[in-house]
Amino acid sequence: MKLRLARHTNQLQKIKSFYIDVLGFELIGEFNDHDNYNGIFLSKDNSEWHLEFTESSIQANHKFDEDDLMVFYADSIKELNLIKRTLTNKGVNKIKAQNPYWNRNGFMLKDPDGYRIVFSVRNNH
Repeated sequence: MKLRLARHTNQLQKIKSFYIDVLGFELIGEFNDHDNYNGIFLSKDNSEWHLEFTESSIQANHKFDEDDLMVFYADSIKELNLIKRTLTNKGVNKIKAQNPYWNRNGFMLKDPDGYRIVFSVRNNH
């Protein structure tokens, strides 16, 4: 089974830049004016998952709360610390998670749409 997480946005170029230039994801595909939608597909390290972001004349109406998260697991504390240093050097601000588990076992940030992203360590679970 493979996973695609799809989300509509009002700011596709900002999302594209954030996930590629800041988080280091890879652009694995994109489309323009497909039934009035533009979109991108992003992944990392030949994973069995990818993210799809779309934009159209229909405005996105995001209503997620503090516990709606996308969680990425690093394979080690060393990798997690490298991700944290890289993001700090790029000026990304970490935020406090509502669930204290994520503050103890990783860190959280927001993407340009305000969606919360957690980076944690896989072997803590």
